[in-house]
Amino acid sequence: MISEFQDLSDKIERLAELVGALRSENAHLQQTNVLLNEVNAALLERLVEAQRRLEAVIEQLPAPAEEEDAEPTDTEATR
Repeated sequence: MISEFQDLSDKIERLAELVGALRSENAHLQQTNVLLNEVNAALLERLVEAQRRLEAVIEQLPAPAEEEDAEPTDTEATR
């Protein structure tokens, strides 16, 4: 009977240690998650800024010249 109580006590102790380890790991993962969310937000901000700058450059490009008549030349018609 005493050995059963000792086994149960050992299991409870191991369970308590596991709970403590899991709580510690969870806290670490939460900190990592916060950090990664901050990095993600910064990268998203940079992406939006790059898109804005690219659109501004595109706006400055001259419009494409309109093509002359779209009829094929003699060499193109024989192909």
